[in-house]
Amino acid sequence: MASTANKPVSGKKTGSSRQRQNTHEGFLTHRNMYWAKLSAALALVLTLLYIFVPLPGTHFGSSWLGYTLGTIGALLILWLTMLGMRKRAITPGRWSLKAWTSAHVYLGLLVTVVGTLHSGFEFGWNVHTLAWALMLLVVGSGVFGIWVYATLPRALSANRYDEEGAITEKQMIEALRSLDRQIHDAAQPLDAQAATLVGQSLDQDPFGGTIWNRVTGNYPNCATRHAINELRALRATRQRTKDDLLSRIDAQLTRKESMLERLRQHLKLKSWLQAWLYVHVPVTFALIAALSAHVVSVFFYW
Repeated sequence: MASTANKPVSGKKTGSSRQRQNTHEGFLTHRNMYWAKLSAALALVLTLLYIFVPLPGTHFGSSWLGYTLGTIGALLILWLTMLGMRKRAITPGRWSLKAWTSAHVYLGLLVTVVGTLHSGFEFGWNVHTLAWALMLLVVGSGVFGIWVYATLPRALSANRYDEEGAITEKQMIEALRSLDRQIHDAAQPLDAQAATLVGQSLDQDPFGGTIWNRVTGNYPNCATRHAINELRALRATRQRTKDDLLSRIDAQLTRKESMLERLRQHLKLKSWLQAWLYVHVPVTFALIAALSAHVVSVFFYW
């Protein structure tokens, strides 16, 4: 009786363990990489057909296999563009968003094989090669997006933590504003030269700079860093006491610089998470336009 009673408990543990495993399973390894294996198998079969099936004519694209590959490639491209709409409906099961994304990734890689074989490796300065090049650019930007989503969220999360715990973007901004108020109040007794340096730090927009500054996280014209360096040089020429005003302001500006670096790193990582889409999405629409021109020209002018 005791052994029988223990069996359901063991079964429940196994089921919950599988459920936890499925919950933490990434889209790249979904269902034991089912879509990766299927795409690799299809790529191998199509490559073998291209190599060993004898076909008449000089233009491979106009053969029955060429038309077949072209149809498969065009339908795959159209299906791949539906991921954006699919994200609006999150459902569990075989066609969950995770499964759809996994299929999107690996079938997207398969498209490069299908499209290249369809071309018969005949390239030139025409709309057909343009469609093929845009296809590679879309897939390449997608691969970069995979790398971004696989690595940057962890770095983004790590940047939010310090010895005091986690801090959100809103809290970073509030901390900067609080430091600015403290620095402003402390700087009131300063002479004109030092006050000007502090004022430059207070007046500079922490979100300012170019797109390149945002993406790289490099701000060579940071007024806070400049103020720290100049105030330290100024302190060296003056007599310092235990309660040196410049020393206290230097400490506050150093804290601000540290928070600025943290916020800018946060914005840099967010930019990388979004930037690849500014290539991937517009080029996808360009690909569809070039693909349409390719299809029309093939059926009406060849």
